[in-house]
Amino acid sequence: MYKAINPSEVPQLVLTEEQMEQINFALIEALHTNKQVYITYYKKGQCITEKGFIQFVDSLGDQFIFIDEVFELKNKMRLSELIDVRFV
Repeated sequence: MYKAINPSEVPQLVLTEEQMEQINFALIEALHTNKQVYITYYKKGQCITEKGFIQFVDSLGDQFIFIDEVFELKNKMRLSELIDVRFV
């Protein structure tokens, strides 16, 4: 059986070691300085960018907690879904 491919879906990007390290450093800096960031992550075939704050990072557990600017909700997310982290 074949799965229908949604034309609006994009494949998840595979990041290099260097890109993953840069994301990790940005997350840690954002956590310790409480600076606001834009995060771009992959979810259900889409690249999504949100603005907010990093509250927690667990590199070994592949997760972090992001508080979005709009609803101020805590979002527990996987580090492996992250594509980019940039300071506002």
